Amino acid sequence: MYKLCFYVPETHLDEVKKAVFAAGGGRIGRYDSCCWQVMGRGQFRPLQGSQAFLGQIGQVEQVVEWKVELVVADELIHDAVKALKQSHPYETPAFDVWRLSDIQF
Repeated sequence: MYKLCFYVPETHLDEVKKAVFAAGGGRIGRYDSCCWQVMGRGQFRPLQGSQAFLGQIGQVEQVVEWKVELVVADELIHDAVKALKQSHPYETPAFDVWRLSDIQF
C-alpha cells in the first residue's frame, strides 16, 4: 500500500479528490473516499517559459492550498497519480508517494 499526498487550490479540491477516488485511491477496508486534508499556504515563483495557473512570471506567489493525504493499493498507485495529474490545474502539481509497511498486531 502507498500513501499519496498532494497540494491543490480550493477551487479544484473536490474535482481532484473525485478523480483520485475514481482511480481507486482512498479505500480502507469497507470504506471509500477516505482522506485527510488540511489547509495551508503554498509558495512558488513562475519562471520564464512556464504556463502558470496562478501568478506572474518572476514574481513569488503565495496561495491558500489544501494538503490531501490518502492511501492507495499497490496495483492502483500509477492510475491514481495519473488521475491526479490529469485533473489538477497546475502545470506541475506538487505531490509525493510513500510506500507503507504492513505491521501485524
